[in-house]
Amino acid sequence: YYTSIPGSCNFETQDKEWTTVCGLTQDPSDDFDWNISNSAVTGQMGPDTDHTPGSKGQYYLYVNSSSQKEGNRARIITTKLFPASLGVCRVRFWFWMFASKQTGVLKIYAAEEHGMDILMWSSSRNEENKW
Repeated sequence: YYTSIPGSCNFETQDKEWTTVCGLTQDPSDDFDWNISNSAVTGQMGPDTDHTPGSKGQYYLYVNSSSQKEGNRARIITTKLFPASLGVCRVRFWFWMFASKQTGVLKIYAAEEHGMDILMWSSSRNEENKW
C-alpha cells in the first residue's frame, strides 16, 4: 500500500493492481514485465522474505530473468512526475539480485525535462544472498 511519503510504496496490498496503488506503470515498449510476488511463488529463485524485519512484509516486485535473452528489458516508470530539485528528492529502495547467473543489471534513470533518460545508479549481480 501507499505510505505517507510521496512516491513511497511497500507492495503490501491485497489489490493486485499494484501499479495503480503505487503510482507505477509498466513500460509498454519493454520486453517483459515486473510482477508482485512473495517467496511462496518465487521459491528458490527469490528471497525468503522482503526486506522488512519480522513478518510484516511479504510482497516485493520481481522479474524472472531465467527465460530472457541478453538485452531484454523489464521497465517500470513512475506515473507522477517529481519536480527537479537539488538534495531534496531521493530515490531509496531495497534490492536482491542473487540467485540467477542470468541476472542482468538493475538501473535507475531520471528523466530530464526534454524526456532524455539520465542514468543515476546501476548494479550488476550481487554476490551476497541479502537485501
